[in-house]
Amino acid sequence: MDIVSESSANSAHTTHSRNSANGENGRPPVSRRGFLGGAAAVAAATAVPVLGQVAGAGAAVAAAGRPNILLIVTDDQPKHTEWALPKTVAWLADQGVKFTHGHVTTPLCAPSRSSVFSGRHAHNHGVRNNRSADALDQSTTVQKYLEQAGYRTGLFGKYLNSWALADAPPHFEEFALLQPAYVDAQWNVNGTVQTINGYTTHIVKNRTLNFLDKAATDPRPWFAYVTPYASHGPRTPEAKYADTPVPDWSGRPSVPENDRSDKPAYIKNATGTLADGRTVRAEQLRTLLSVDDAVQAFRDKLQALGQLDNTLVIYIGDNGFSWGDHGWTAKSVPYRPAHEVPFYLSWPAGGRGAGTVDQRIVANIDIAPTILDAAGITPAAPQDGRSLLSSFNRDHLLVEWWKQGTATGGVPTWSSYVAKDKQYTEYYDLTTDANGTVSGTGQVKFREYYDLVNDPYQLTNKLHQATGADEQALGIPALAARLAADRVA
Repeated sequence: MDIVSESSANSAHTTHSRNSANGENGRPPVSRRGFLGGAAAVAAATAVPVLGQVAGAGAAVAAAGRPNILLIVTDDQPKHTEWALPKTVAWLADQGVKFTHGHVTTPLCAPSRSSVFSGRHAHNHGVRNNRSADALDQSTTVQKYLEQAGYRTGLFGKYLNSWALADAPPHFEEFALLQPAYVDAQWNVNGTVQTINGYTTHIVKNRTLNFLDKAATDPRPWFAYVTPYASHGPRTPEAKYADTPVPDWSGRPSVPENDRSDKPAYIKNATGTLADGRTVRAEQLRTLLSVDDAVQAFRDKLQALGQLDNTLVIYIGDNGFSWGDHGWTAKSVPYRPAHEVPFYLSWPAGGRGAGTVDQRIVANIDIAPTILDAAGITPAAPQDGRSLLSSFNRDHLLVEWWKQGTATGGVPTWSSYVAKDKQYTEYYDLTTDANGTVSGTGQVKFREYYDLVNDPYQLTNKLHQATGADEQALGIPALAARLAADRVA
């Protein structure tokens, strides 16, 4: 195979002043329809037909005036990592929208990314574990809809776990597909498998910048899916950041939570310590410094191209990560550090450039509906998420995870009702095989309920030794019924 050496260009660093709005600005969310109805709308965009009416050579013409889409998905990045992202925050949060209650609906890479692509829960798109990428119906993905509607599409970085590197990712016109690693990795570049020497975050950055540069001569709107390996293990930083000091961290009450008698067996047996959490946190932050440099380079490029205002930018982690919470130093669990993620959005031309804080419960399943809403495309397949450009405001979210294989131990299959003030979780006698097929009795094996107002770190499981009267007072029967309905919706 070919071996290529790719040097990394240093991006310019621009200092951005913070907008004053660290809270709501009082304006209702602006949908694409409302935006197009205003004076700032591009006339061509108001006449764009829906997806079913866009085809062939006319698609590029119909796409005129639609926003460009830059979707950045990091790997295993939890909340509370903003220290490493000052330039990203200055652009996408301070001059865009910061979602304070951002979640993923399955805290595992391939299921989460499939939810990003499809706007669907894992129980609907079928990718229930990291081995079942082939279960995703590629005709339901946002990249398919955008490609069909005349968008130029590109993928740069990690795609789906268990996807064969030699296989082209469907519906991406241009791609540099990464076999996950930090240095001197294997790539599939537009159909050619090769080794490219260098730090992979830089390679992702440079390939993306080359893709953006083509906008100077290609009039089509574009969609760039950009997904560096950071901050996934082994969390290898760029050489210049290897010894960067990070802020001290003394943990939080859930780290490591010495009394876990009210927790499931796998948490009772967890051995993660505060020292372990500090190590993981420091390593993650150092890898994210290079992501921050890349995001700044993207902003500079968009500004130089004159496309900063009409580019919808979305940034999210594919799942969170525990820093020793409840003794756990991984993902895949129903506790908040594993499914809560950083989530930012910017689209000045669509009314999302003022620097606001959005306190709605939002999730990765909302990304595809948001992109299609902005582009004026109606999807043919059903979606579980809702456009973030609308005023939709859910009162809770279904979060779910499946155990792969039947080996003893590990995290059991679970699902959870997650609201701002409470969380109810059930663990089941269910497993999946490599195809994502589910088997088992479905019997509920363990339950947890947390009062997130008074117990935000989930220290006290109120169902531990609870009586029937206690459960009634907590509203458990209604929560269990709603959770059961959500799991099949």
